[in-house]
Amino acid sequence: MRIHHVGIAVESLSAALPVFEKLLGRPADSQEAVEDQKVRVAVFNLGNSRIELLEATDPDSPVARFIAERGQGIHHLTLAVPKVAERLRELEAAGIRLIDREPRAGAGAESIAFLHPSSTAGVLIELVEEK
Repeated sequence: MRIHHVGIAVESLSAALPVFEKLLGRPADSQEAVEDQKVRVAVFNLGNSRIELLEATDPDSPVARFIAERGQGIHHLTLAVPKVAERLRELEAAGIRLIDREPRAGAGAESIAFLHPSSTAGVLIELVEEK
């Protein structure tokens, strides 16, 4: 298992991108819309992990609600696992509360699932299946 990425909720990609481009010394590696998550994502690859900037595309999206309640900032931590579906079953059996009982499509068409922060010390954890 390893840290796959950190998701950062931003009000505006156009405002946040120049800040991270200056910080990291280069432009984002990719940008895409993830319709299922109702976000636009800008990705900065950093060796074996990455930073994802998340801009809501719908005022009712989880990222929009997060920003309304807590402001911009770290939204989630993503852990890479070999098999998301199998890991979800193991975690649920161990008493971890799941947001997603089955994997779904995330950025880059990767298989993802979220764990509820009430079971993970207040941190929204995403699991992603490594290709």
